[in-house]
Amino acid sequence: MSLSNPKDIAEFRSLIDNLPNGWQVSKRVLDPVLMIQRRDGLFILRLFGRRRMRGQESFLPALSNYHNWVREGDIVRPLPHDIATAVAATTGDIDHEKVAFKDVIRLLRIQDPAIQILADDDVFTPARSEAEILVEMAPVPGLNATLFPYQARGVQWMSDTIEHTGGLILADEMGLGKTIQIISLLLLREPNEKSPALIICTTSLIANWRSEIFQFAPKLSVLIHRGPHRAGLSSGLQRAQVVITTYDTLANDLPIFIGVEWSWLVCDEAQAIKNPDSNRRKAVAAVPRLRAIPMTGTPVETSLLNLWSLADIAIPGLLGGQTSFEESFPDDVDSAMALAHMTDPIVLRRRVADVAGDLPERIDIDVPLELGERLAEQYIQVKTETLEKYPVAGALVATGQLQIFCAHPWLRGTSDDIDSENVDLVRRSKASLFTPKIERTVALLEEAFLTGKKVLIFAIFNRCGDIIREAGSSLPSAYWGAINGATPQEDRQKIVDEFSMHNGPGCLVLNPKAAGAGLNIVAATVVIHYTQAWNPALELQASARAHRRGQTLPVTVYRLFYEDTVECVMIDRAEWRKQLGNEAVPVSTRDDTDLRKALSLEPGRSYD
Repeated sequence: MSLSNPKDIAEFRSLIDNLPNGWQVSKRVLDPVLMIQRRDGLFILRLFGRRRMRGQESFLPALSNYHNWVREGDIVRPLPHDIATAVAATTGDIDHEKVAFKDVIRLLRIQDPAIQILADDDVFTPARSEAEILVEMAPVPGLNATLFPYQARGVQWMSDTIEHTGGLILADEMGLGKTIQIISLLLLREPNEKSPALIICTTSLIANWRSEIFQFAPKLSVLIHRGPHRAGLSSGLQRAQVVITTYDTLANDLPIFIGVEWSWLVCDEAQAIKNPDSNRRKAVAAVPRLRAIPMTGTPVETSLLNLWSLADIAIPGLLGGQTSFEESFPDDVDSAMALAHMTDPIVLRRRVADVAGDLPERIDIDVPLELGERLAEQYIQVKTETLEKYPVAGALVATGQLQIFCAHPWLRGTSDDIDSENVDLVRRSKASLFTPKIERTVALLEEAFLTGKKVLIFAIFNRCGDIIREAGSSLPSAYWGAINGATPQEDRQKIVDEFSMHNGPGCLVLNPKAAGAGLNIVAATVVIHYTQAWNPALELQASARAHRRGQTLPVTVYRLFYEDTVECVMIDRAEWRKQLGNEAVPVSTRDDTDLRKALSLEPGRSYD
């Protein structure tokens, strides 16, 4: 392009007249380029002139984004005379000094822009790489815990990133402590009652969130919005700094939720909203919020649309509309790579293997659950009926029956042997297959299977394996096996070998009495204690099947238990005995204190 346009000549006459001695003006007009750059963690726009010479390309910065010339040494090189108009037409009302991440994506996706738009390489640095180079932050004020270094870096990265993006996706693998990272973040940017934080999760996670906030951040006030006595007005939600609810409750009560501008929107187990056409997903998208964080260990489960659904909750409009996204990103490898390049800066995804140096060899995670109103009523009914039926040994029998009920309402035992693993499975119309404990187990299995992990599930009652297998029928393909008292001794090692050698994910459901000792199952890196034991030795021996010599990866051990039930007492008493070093207490041993406490608990109290 030559300098022949009259307007170009007029623009440069004044410039030429005022040039310092020895300076020259080139007659060749350079192509303009808008470059997206990073500065102090923010995205900015800068105007450059592109110069090509002998196959080499260079970019010369303009004095401002509206100057129609650039300087190279003592040579002034012109840009098109209408550059200011073209820049304004391309960028609209975007602040060039603080470009939102969604505008970065939008600018780069413009077809046939008036000015070519490019991005520096570091604009799309993956979140994991960004987090790795952060220096360790100071302790989080008000946090009653010490974060592992990788967790501290994750919190710092989220705090820095969400300031200029408004949203992100926390996709760490299970066992890496996504919940405590979010709690730490809330302490750093503390919500108030007028604009509280909203945490949406599955029913099975309500108790876990409440328990962890009380334990790790007691200064934060919490409101559980669920059950018949929940708030009926928006103002009723503005009584605590953190409001916790379920996806279904949110969908039912959406009118009162949209009456609050939430400082934070946190979606746990966000794969629950992967379907953009579901009522759950539509309800979440309608919630007014300043910042949003979907949490999931599996951001893409079945198609790239899953990631669009989560990214659009985190940063609305980031990847355009659903229809245009599906047209631009079909489910193929090239699309997946292009999409990953665009979203990597806002998706923090770390695997256990990536941060193993920061982790202890074994990660213990307690998962408290709530029975829910209907199951709580049935729990109390089982207790009442058992005590009436057995007036002499009622307390002891009742605790046994309640243990069985906590495993699953379909299970039935006899009073002859309160510690027998042999129970009957009786399907009942009043009880669903999917209890909160089953839901949580299936969710843990799903994440493990999708990441190729092998899982051990320990359950005292043999028929638990049948129920878990049935509930997991829609999970990704995996090896399934079981070992219990009915499994011949000579077959047990064969089952372990098949499980270990299987090329892919797998699950073994084990009775801790039959398979809790003597077996080496280091192929598994996830252990789930589905039922609890009065004897801590039984649990420790069971966990040691995976956490033992020969294991090269950290092992994550989950204990699932219902709050305000006999299982809580079992957890507490097992911990007490463990601290005393008395791990040889017979499994059947309970004392009067155990019985009185177990029978005094009523799980329905916390649902108001």
